[in-house]
Amino acid sequence: MPTLKLGTRGSALARVQADTVAAALAAAGWQAEIVVIRTSGDDKRDDAPFEGKGLFVKELEAALLDGAIDIAVHSSKDMPAVLADGLVVAAVLPRAEPRDALVFGGSQAGVSAEDALAWLGPAPVIATSSPRRVAQLARVLPEARFVSIRGNVDTRLRRLDAGEVKALVLAGAGLHRLGLGHRVTAFLPPEICLPAAGQGIIAIEARAEDRAALDAVAALNDATTMACLLAERAVVSRLGAGCQMPVGAFATHASGTLTLRGLVIAPDGSRWARAEVSGPSERASAVGVEAAEQLLERGAAPILEAIRAAEEPQINHP
Repeated sequence: MPTLKLGTRGSALARVQADTVAAALAAAGWQAEIVVIRTSGDDKRDDAPFEGKGLFVKELEAALLDGAIDIAVHSSKDMPAVLADGLVVAAVLPRAEPRDALVFGGSQAGVSAEDALAWLGPAPVIATSSPRRVAQLARVLPEARFVSIRGNVDTRLRRLDAGEVKALVLAGAGLHRLGLGHRVTAFLPPEICLPAAGQGIIAIEARAEDRAALDAVAALNDATTMACLLAERAVVSRLGAGCQMPVGAFATHASGTLTLRGLVIAPDGSRWARAEVSGPSERASAVGVEAAEQLLERGAAPILEAIRAAEEPQINHP
């Protein structure tokens, strides 16, 4: 049986995703040797700002380019809009739950988003490290206080259960993949919290010229999910936005047609631009570009410019 070296981060969720890909490869007649690689994002503290793009990806991409691994497995939402030269998204698995999830300590699952938000009260402390989630939730909970929280999912849940915060916001797909779906109090519909581009999608990255690896993973690719991902990533790419900017993009597919919703929102939720575009799935990237252009026409540009200006280091001249 041929062997592929499969690169992954070492977190529990990343290992589950890597094991899922390895099992799919085995069913297609390939053996996977899992190689764990530590990334810059794994070393970030709760109070450290995210600088640059692809902090959970760039070391994996370097290993790909060096030939240390043959394929890399990622959560698509962590990937930069522009990949390193010579690399491609070779395949994606069928999309799992795309929505964000509210998780309360000691609460029962399965309530509506509206009931869950009412249960939080007017000024809750909510833990999330995502500017996109903070900005959108600030619109519906203007008195909420948001605190940054990182680390693996178990660590976050322990801090929640210890009463440090009233709620967590996490990707629903990750909780399900870890067997923690029972911890979800409520899923946030896209109308309240539009997901990040690629959320819920496991992506397999490979060298563009590595025909053996490309052929091996081709059988794993879900064409519908790939079309949605291409459209969503095209929005982020056209806007020049990083994965830590408050930008949402979410595509659905029905009868060969993609419907793509996009959002750019100020970090405090005070201003936003929305777009919705439909088009054939074979023109997925073009649908994404059209949505991005619509967002820019509706006021996204000054919001993004203000965010970038705030992120630039301030130089104090003597």
